[in-house]
Amino acid sequence: MPGRGRTTRPSLGGRLLSKSGTQEQRHSLGSNFISVMPTLSVFMDVPLVHKLEGSLLKAYKQDDYPKKMFLAYKVCMTNEGHPWVSLVVQKVRLQISQDPSLNYEYLPTMGMKSFIQASLELLFGKHSQAIVENRVGGVHTVGDSGAFQLGVQFLRAWHKDSHIVYIISSQKAGGGCVPTELHGLIFQDTGFTVYEYSIWDPKKLCMDPDKLLNVVEQIPHGCILVIGNIIDCKLTPSEWAKLMSVIKSKQIFPFFDIPCQGLYTSDLEEDTRILQYFVSQGIEFFCSQSLSKNFGIYDEGVGILVVVAVNNQQLLCVLSQLMRLAQALWLNPPNTGARIITSILCNPALLGEWKQSLTAVVEKAMLTKEKVKEKLRLLGTPGSWGHITEQSGTHGYLGLNFQQVEYLVRKKHIYIPRNSQINFSCVNANNIDYIAESINEAILFTEGSE
Repeated sequence: MPGRGRTTRPSLGGRLLSKSGTQEQRHSLGSNFISVMPTLSVFMDVPLVHKLEGSLLKAYKQDDYPKKMFLAYKVCMTNEGHPWVSLVVQKVRLQISQDPSLNYEYLPTMGMKSFIQASLELLFGKHSQAIVENRVGGVHTVGDSGAFQLGVQFLRAWHKDSHIVYIISSQKAGGGCVPTELHGLIFQDTGFTVYEYSIWDPKKLCMDPDKLLNVVEQIPHGCILVIGNIIDCKLTPSEWAKLMSVIKSKQIFPFFDIPCQGLYTSDLEEDTRILQYFVSQGIEFFCSQSLSKNFGIYDEGVGILVVVAVNNQQLLCVLSQLMRLAQALWLNPPNTGARIITSILCNPALLGEWKQSLTAVVEKAMLTKEKVKEKLRLLGTPGSWGHITEQSGTHGYLGLNFQQVEYLVRKKHIYIPRNSQINFSCVNANNIDYIAESINEAILFTEGSE
């Protein structure tokens, strides 16, 4: 029996090796011990996730065809095929890198205060009713999806009436519970039931206000409604009134997604006009405001989770809970991207330069759309192509069916997504003729195949 207060170590292989054991003995024991260790991994039951995106880009990169082209980039592209960066961003980035007075201490969990204020004024306008009444605030978030990650965590804990989410999508897809939007996957992975509905009308080749109103009228009381880019969904004043009435009566909680303000119409106020309708009606909501694409700082993804409440007291309560959640998610947001954006938004001269750069990008995209439409007309391509120029922004739907898209990918090596939404900033003088001729050929060769 061991004496009181003494412990014995378990014997490995029937032997107890003392500290005085030889090096050879200890090495031999280690080898024997390793040889009997199980080879099964704790990760052996972890399956490989089906790739959600990127397979199109992967196929493009593996294609050896010299004239291949990829028209599905999410970011704006230059004529040289590089991601667009506003010139004023490059200038400010250089100034910041050479400023010896800057403090590189961790930011507070809520983020850079001046960045949040400047971003809110960009989104709503400096004299917005919500800002004047001090019932709008925000949390500085990480990456393009950080605002949704934070907002979803909050809603899971505090929106207990319903864990059902409806997503209004511009994607050309039918309604269903298999999300295609990234934020739908975030909701789903957090335990919400997600339904995604398209408001794109494939026959009219436009976003249909009736589809939007029908979805809102059908969804249950108290659920969450995610609203993305519906700037091209033209509602009349009476339709807006009807939409607001249903949302209020059903106590639906809106969650907006504003990914690239200024890159739709080049008018910063027009691009977020939908928010003004909700603010004027006193409706509470969240909004994911991403500021990566419209400044061209993709590698420093930065944004805001915006909160609009009924009063300042409720706002402070919500922000306090969001701060607690942010501490667990990332603790401190990065500051370089926020510094660049704040420097531009708070300097009238730099702000003017940035607005001009947005206008140049949008005007170039709209001119490209006009050229594509005209080339298709001159080729005698079947169908009407006015929908191309009726869509706002750098991206737009061609209105092609699945067979026509497949023809472009497989036969013409033009890589576009199944919904035929392309990035028109990828179209330039060097490839526009080939693209137009290929679209014409795809339609002619697949006629009657639907």
